[in-house]
Amino acid sequence: MDVKRLIVPITALAALALMIAWLAGAFRDKMAPGLTPAEATQASQAYTVVREDVDVREAVPASIGARQATTISSRTLARITDISVRAGDTVATGQLLIQLERSDLESRLQQATERVRAVDARVTEARQSLTRARQLYEQKLIAAAQLDEAQANHDALTAELASARQAVREAEVSLSFTEIRSPIDGRVVERFAEPGDTASPGDKLLSLYNPNSMRIEAAVREKLALQLELGQELQVVIPATGSTLPARIEELVPAADPGSRSFMVKAQVDYAGTLLPGMYARMLVPAGRESLLLVPADHVVEYGQLEIVWVARDGHVDRRFIRTGQEVRPGMLEVLSGLNEGDQVLPPPSA
Repeated sequence: MDVKRLIVPITALAALALMIAWLAGAFRDKMAPGLTPAEATQASQAYTVVREDVDVREAVPASIGARQATTISSRTLARITDISVRAGDTVATGQLLIQLERSDLESRLQQATERVRAVDARVTEARQSLTRARQLYEQKLIAAAQLDEAQANHDALTAELASARQAVREAEVSLSFTEIRSPIDGRVVERFAEPGDTASPGDKLLSLYNPNSMRIEAAVREKLALQLELGQELQVVIPATGSTLPARIEELVPAADPGSRSFMVKAQVDYAGTLLPGMYARMLVPAGRESLLLVPADHVVEYGQLEIVWVARDGHVDRRFIRTGQEVRPGMLEVLSGLNEGDQVLPPPSA
């Protein structure tokens, strides 16, 4: 009876021992230490990390702006009757953008025009009276005072006619203010009003920019900025699009910001439809030469925000986390931490 009671725990202990032995690899073939054939093939393609003297470029935070940009406002107080564009629309120079109410100004122009006609008729009459007065004066039929009176009346009406015509021109100009047209070829950035609103002089109604006048603006620390020259070629990185564009310095503001001790540098870039005002960019500014550790970019694998390389060491492969900096030349990254000079970096296993 006691033997039967011992069978169950003994069986359980034996099963547990077999499971532990299986997990420890007792029933699998052992591999000698060292590289697998695949790893050995990768080891033959290993890159030896070395320190090189390279031209360093400092990535300066920058933003994209437009050299040619404008804000549309009204020059007269009137109600808006129509706005023909919205944000994102493309416009041409002279295109009608906003129409303001014009009935009052049209009435004023009509009144000024009618006044010109009336004064012109009086000038015609005065001219004829002056002609008759001269003839009568030559015939000694009137006194010189009457001739002078006719001349003065004619001159006064002529001046009144000139004033009336000037009033017509002013009314025409005021009427033209009711049609707000685009001053540039460009694109609408924002619309600040809607039909029915009252436009006051100086109030913003639309903002425009010219996509062909994009440039990069960056505040560069004074030590680097003083080494830059007008027309110098730089590289600009646009993180949002993953692109690197050439830029040419077109303006160096000759005064530093006393707070940050930096100079504003503006560089022109060629037209690209993906560039929009306000986007973030990085201007790569030459910062001299430094001795840096370099690693091929295709030997680095990114997992989220982590960067991993495989390093051959003492006959086996280590997976190592590193931190890289900028691309100092095509295909080569700066190593900030995680690797030492002489390390053998293997291509990624998937390669």
